[in-house]
Amino acid sequence: MENNIKNTGKFRFAGPQDAALILQFIRELADYEKMLDQVEATEELLTEWIFEKKKAEVIFVLEDGKEAGFALFFHNFSTFLGRAGIYLEDLYVRPEYRKKGYGKALIKELARIAKERGCGRLEWWCLDWNKPSIDFYLSLGAEPMKDWTVYRIAGDTLDALAEE
Repeated sequence: MENNIKNTGKFRFAGPQDAALILQFIRELADYEKMLDQVEATEELLTEWIFEKKKAEVIFVLEDGKEAGFALFFHNFSTFLGRAGIYLEDLYVRPEYRKKGYGKALIKELARIAKERGCGRLEWWCLDWNKPSIDFYLSLGAEPMKDWTVYRIAGDTLDALAEE
């Protein structure tokens, strides 16, 4: 498996011309996660927030020049470590490219980027029902954060809180 990525896989950072492709990957991932109805992103929003405001980055893994998967990530900050980390928002490999080592290659590339940038950690969330992904992450040595619960304020609740 590892040989496939070494022989045919390469990485490239996305540019503004990739907004439609990024949105397509996001929609494919959301469909897989049974959350397609929650996607509000548009090409225009992605262009603005990823490329103009530079709030996130995207890398693609390629097979024979074709995008097989993507990772969307951004920097967060750990006060305890005193330095930035990388937060992986989305990782997705298209079904026809799975079992070839591309998911692992993307995680390894993000780890390399994190180390190159002096980051102290790489982290992400995973849906509780997504056993294939959980098993994959555990096989890499990732540790679930069992003592932490994710909280979110969004939508109307965010609007109301901001107006108080």
